[in-house]
Amino acid sequence: MCKNATNQTDPYCSDSILEGSGYSLVFLLGLVVNGAALRAFVAMRASWTDTHIYMLNLSLADFTLVLFLPFRIYDAFFCLPKTLLCTFLIFIHYINMYASILTTTAISVHRYLTIRFPLQARSWKKKKEAAVAVCLFIWVVLVLIVVVFHEDNLPEKLWTCYERCKNIRIRPQFTFLLFSVGYLAPLLTIVFCSSRIICILGKEQNKSEGKKSTVGIVKANMIVFLVCYTPFHIAIIVNFFLSVPSNWKYLPAHVFLQVSDWIASANCCFDSISYYFLLRNFYT
Repeated sequence: MCKNATNQTDPYCSDSILEGSGYSLVFLLGLVVNGAALRAFVAMRASWTDTHIYMLNLSLADFTLVLFLPFRIYDAFFCLPKTLLCTFLIFIHYINMYASILTTTAISVHRYLTIRFPLQARSWKKKKEAAVAVCLFIWVVLVLIVVVFHEDNLPEKLWTCYERCKNIRIRPQFTFLLFSVGYLAPLLTIVFCSSRIICILGKEQNKSEGKKSTVGIVKANMIVFLVCYTPFHIAIIVNFFLSVPSNWKYLPAHVFLQVSDWIASANCCFDSISYYFLLRNFYT
């Protein structure tokens, strides 16, 4: 049975002006940035490459996350009732967050292979088909994970619409999957690919302004990934192993989880900007 911060069985929901304001800012900025990115992709659809397909998938993931943020904003100010809608909203939020993470990883690998093996990359004829297959694979895997672990976020296991009951632990397999497949593996892949790209381009004798700019953007992409997603996944692990006292709502670990979740969500505002410049500087 779900118990709140005062050990009562009836859930307690308090409004959070700071949280609502924070997500409102992400929503407004994300709507403008990702909307502009999607409009640009539609305008250039006749000349799409495999890189554009990855970028489009990233923009769709970020834009979908942004579109559902008004529910979270409303919950922060007024509190949504705990229904199956909440379960749906939680999964939509995190499916799109991890779709963004995995697509970013795919872009990083694609970028490395293009730079490391330029002749082979140019001669391969089915690059677009491969990009579509990778993007579809990402979505199918995430949806399957949601189906398998859907019981972990049913209404009776929620303390508020977007928060699970602290006295009901999430399954260890789910936590391990989120941390290893959803963060650690992408992190190691992105760091490796980005480091190799920086090294390869840095060794070239004749560095054009475009390639210098590419190195800067690759570094920025890697730093943004670390800053946006590392705190959230550290918070997940800390809260998983943390014993739950009666006043858990006011613990620094819980506040850290809320703040880090907002930071991770804010990444949707950076993706379209950074990868747009990378696409323009290197792939065109």
